[in-house]
Amino acid sequence: MSSFKNNYKDIGMHKGAPPKIFAIARILRNKMTPAETKLWEHLKNNQMEGFKFRRQHPIHLFIADFYCHKLGLIIELDGEYHNEEEQMLKDKERTELLNFQNVSVIRFKNEEVENEIEKVLAEIKSFINNTQHQPRP
Repeated sequence: MSSFKNNYKDIGMHKGAPPKIFAIARILRNKMTPAETKLWEHLKNNQMEGFKFRRQHPIHLFIADFYCHKLGLIIELDGEYHNEEEQMLKDKERTELLNFQNVSVIRFKNEEVENEIEKVLAEIKSFINNTQHQPRP
């Protein structure tokens, strides 16, 4: 995996995402899950501590549910299939690759967003407030 990482280190907002990923992201923006839609209502228009978030954002070889470039923060919402062992391994590898790109990933289950939105928003704000005091490479 280290040679894979070295081939894709990129300082841009999209971290070298290929054109195909952009096309898929456009489709996904029009098919957001109910949980994604609910969280987006709290992230759009710089509502989250004044930071700009993008939805279904191409980054590296992936599409982030939500991404703030200034913070280097991805927020992922996980449905049921993320509980399967194979998917958990893929998620772990994806997070490692993104961390290598100086991007942090925080994850929430769809149910958390749908049933405990205030708790989710508080966790995101806490992450932002803790991150702001640390310089980003």
